[in-house]
Amino acid sequence: MLDEIFRLGFDCIELSHGIRLSLWDGIEHYLADHPMTVTSLHNFCPLPVEVLCPGPDCYQCTAGRADERARALRHTLQTIDHAHKLGAKRVVMHLGTVQMPNYTERLFQRIVSGRYLDRRFVAIKLNAIRGREAIPVYHRVLEWLQPVLAHAKAADVKLGIENRIGIESFPSEREFRRLFADIRDSSIGYWHDFGHAQIRHNLTFIDHAEWLAEMAPRLIGCHVHDVHFPHTDHQVPFSGMIDLVSLIQSLPFELPMVWELSSTASEDDIVAALAHWKQRFSQLPSLNQRWE
Repeated sequence: MLDEIFRLGFDCIELSHGIRLSLWDGIEHYLADHPMTVTSLHNFCPLPVEVLCPGPDCYQCTAGRADERARALRHTLQTIDHAHKLGAKRVVMHLGTVQMPNYTERLFQRIVSGRYLDRRFVAIKLNAIRGREAIPVYHRVLEWLQPVLAHAKAADVKLGIENRIGIESFPSEREFRRLFADIRDSSIGYWHDFGHAQIRHNLTFIDHAEWLAEMAPRLIGCHVHDVHFPHTDHQVPFSGMIDLVSLIQSLPFELPMVWELSSTASEDDIVAALAHWKQRFSQLPSLNQRWE
């Protein structure tokens, strides 16, 4: 897979949460023999041996059980260690979810049934926001982050907290603001997923451009993929509804841009999109591709 990504024209890569420990020696050997750089790892990487499929949320720091939070901590520290060993300067992280009804799916169902923004859609959305705000997990996560931050700083690795789609995810926009106000350390920052942000925009939780502009001072990297309305993400850039040109041109040029594409994306579409990208963003550094 690394060779296929390299031949497509990518010379930087993010190693993701689906990579098993049994593949690690082969990854290191390939990287030693090819001019390819690992810019980031996505927690948990490598995948915990007891987990059978890609699982960035298999252990959560929002969990009520202390033993699950401890497992999340152990595997996060291991991910940081692997990043340091490979010379990767960033670890992308999810910070869990809270237990609540699946309001996000109900909103999607409302949209696809032709009832977008009707009274019932708005009522479900408001109930979702009220329910989410009533679940206090902030201090639990803040406490859990302290040893992670210390370990990341010692390893010279930055933590990128990724924005997510669902109303049940942590942090919410309000919690992102609070988190970055409480932790001003440069070892932690914001990781912007364009597809996730666009879907939250479609759900009317945020304005995509305004949210990205607000988070830009803490931004340390991005996942790039497009969206077909309302929530089909991981599409090839420039094939969907996201105005990537205007959004990306407003960002610092040195940020890593990791293409996070569906396995169904065709090689021809990727190559064509990559050529268009290089034409539009010639000033940007090397592109990344993500390997699951």
